[in-house]
Amino acid sequence: MEVMTANGVQAYVEKAQKYMSERRAHRDRVRNLRFDTIAVHGMYSAEEAFSGGQGGIIEPIFPSTSQAYRDSDEMEAALSYQIPTWCYSRIHNPTVFYLEETLALLESYGCECDATGLCTSSGMAAIKQAIEPLLAKRDAGAENINFVSAAQTYGGTFQLFNVRMAERGAQVRWVCEPWKLEQWEPLIDEGTRFLYVEMPSNPQQAFADIRAVADLAHSHGIPLIVDATIATPALMRPLEYGADIVVHSLSKTAAAGGCTISGAVIARQGMVSRHLEDEVKADYGLWLKLWPFRDSGPSMSPTTAHTILGEVRTLRLKMEQMSRNTMTVAHFLADHPRVERVDYLGLESHALHDLAGRYMRVVDDGTPSFGHLMSFNVLGSAQDTRVFFDGLQRTWRATDLGRIKTVATIPAISTHQQQGEEGRCLAGIPDNMVRLCVGAEHPDDTIADLDQALARL
Repeated sequence: MEVMTANGVQAYVEKAQKYMSERRAHRDRVRNLRFDTIAVHGMYSAEEAFSGGQGGIIEPIFPSTSQAYRDSDEMEAALSYQIPTWCYSRIHNPTVFYLEETLALLESYGCECDATGLCTSSGMAAIKQAIEPLLAKRDAGAENINFVSAAQTYGGTFQLFNVRMAERGAQVRWVCEPWKLEQWEPLIDEGTRFLYVEMPSNPQQAFADIRAVADLAHSHGIPLIVDATIATPALMRPLEYGADIVVHSLSKTAAAGGCTISGAVIARQGMVSRHLEDEVKADYGLWLKLWPFRDSGPSMSPTTAHTILGEVRTLRLKMEQMSRNTMTVAHFLADHPRVERVDYLGLESHALHDLAGRYMRVVDDGTPSFGHLMSFNVLGSAQDTRVFFDGLQRTWRATDLGRIKTVATIPAISTHQQQGEEGRCLAGIPDNMVRLCVGAEHPDDTIADLDQALARL
């Protein structure tokens, strides 16, 4: 065991500075690789494998709760944040860090800016971590704290914004048609802390002009936050168009196998916010990890991180296949006599098709691709919708999405039930809507299952 004897804490700091310099140089090299290569390799190098991983070609799992130190000087340097450390897995863990770095590199791929990733125990934890510091009351005179969000969000997000943030004195202001820029501007004032949009939205397929909304946010000195869970960086990277923070429920598309609950915040280094200190804006993701995240503790387990690292390696391939399958299924449903309406951005008939096509494209390819999520309205009543839903045989009835297996739900009685009829009306979720997340099965088999269930009506 190597023990520093000269200069105490300073000796550890100097050794750490050399290590971090080498790591930054390696990260710069990785940033210049292509998307698929980054997804496969991340920041785990052969040098690192042989120095601590006994030559293993896959990132190791560090299941230990804490890190031991060589002596009191190293402990002091680590716990005062003078050197890199994973003192306690509630704050940091090497396996989780591999995933955070990989996600940050993928989200900032092709961007001039760099980004920092923070992994969390769930997608909702990621959203909460990202927004709470922005809503903090920083002076005695701070009043009318608010934020502006597209109304088309996941039901849990709607509840977090509409109820939990209101309990903390922060008002959400809803934009009913986020694709119309003129609906955002009147809702912004001196008390507005950020703009928020989920795109494509779950399940309504709402979309917004990222660059225009980001420019609007920045003109008021506030950040834009985008939930890009459905698209993933394989199809859309909001940071490239000016967004400041991207959040994901990794439980969904990124981890299509369906074995983990997890989330992520990826924050631009040098984000815009007139309410945060300069040192916080310089690296919001790192600041979150070292301070608010440390104190609240919604940490991801190393086993979960290891599982998602394996899933992310084939992210683009899965997104391409599931997007193709969804397009085929959407065309079938659009022509079906028992279907009233189909919402899928990939259909040319969709009002937001052209807008979405400007942003949702296969990485390193440029082909428009619109993801795996769609919704459709059964022609008939809420009871007719239940009859169809209960008749599904191959398609799983569940509240999840982003699976390698096709999954369906009725949002009005599941994912969006908690926001009430008024909230569902605001978000555009009728009782006869079915959310369908198309997986990687052959689309003919998915269509056959949908067809036999619709035939029961």
